[in-house]
Amino acid sequence: MSKLGLALGGGGARGLAHIGVLKILDKEKIKIASITGCSMGAIVGGLYAYLKNASDVEDFILEAIKNPKFANLEIDAFSRNKINPNKNYFDQIINYIGERINAIKVSGHVSYFAEEISNEIYELIPDIPIESLGVKFSAIATDLISGKEINFTHGSLRKAVKASSAIPGIFPPVEFNDSLLVDGSSSESVPVGRVKEIGADRVLAIDVSRCLKSISPPKHIIDILYRTEDITSHHLSTIILKEADLVIQPKVKQLSWADFNKVNEIIKAGEIEATENLDKIKKLIQRNVYLLGMEQYFKKLKGDTEKEIIN
Repeated sequence: MSKLGLALGGGGARGLAHIGVLKILDKEKIKIASITGCSMGAIVGGLYAYLKNASDVEDFILEAIKNPKFANLEIDAFSRNKINPNKNYFDQIINYIGERINAIKVSGHVSYFAEEISNEIYELIPDIPIESLGVKFSAIATDLISGKEINFTHGSLRKAVKASSAIPGIFPPVEFNDSLLVDGSSSESVPVGRVKEIGADRVLAIDVSRCLKSISPPKHIIDILYRTEDITSHHLSTIILKEADLVIQPKVKQLSWADFNKVNEIIKAGEIEATENLDKIKKLIQRNVYLLGMEQYFKKLKGDTEKEIIN
């Protein structure tokens, strides 16, 4: 029997499209063996592994967005500014915070939101062992100390999700053993390889990252730093996604990471994309695992050959 694994990528509000994809998989009675999530993908994936029903996840998220604790964060302000949509969230944050960045530096804070506020928000996530969930689940985070990627496969679901979605500079890093953890997107925006580590033999990746559009020439050093970061992330994601057996990309790439006011539109985009790719998903489930393995081997071989030619 095939073991379908989902790799749910990060993207802030865009990641709510994962709910739409999961709703279609539920409707078609497609069994999911394992899920690995990053950032919002970890939140949605963790809730699905806990609730075992996409519609319940949708209800949970809608209630959470309406919760005063979330509303008081005023995250939608990052979206309302309507800053250049091609800028990443770090750039949007600096535009929004403005002079307050200097105050944060002076006070020695490591994030815009305090630890107390962060704890209040994540109290909404069930604090139960990952190993007790109905679907195998893991969440990735990035260690600021070592630079390594951490894959939570056991322990507190709340802590794993909190670490995986700790947007650098916005939410405080999460202390874990000797590590200081932030958003998993810092190391792998769509955690394809990690899904097979927890039992999947075929991987459906859901990518909700932003488009890499052409822009006008950078005007100063900050523009250059942000642009190079965007380019690096884009090409890294392209390489990682080649490891997936199937990649679908809901039409949300034009939206901001902070567009939580468009939650219904985003979820619908996930439903539409999953429906349009339903035949491919069903064929993936039916594919022989050995043939899939050979295809992945030749993909990797082709990639290595291309690197040698470039070098």
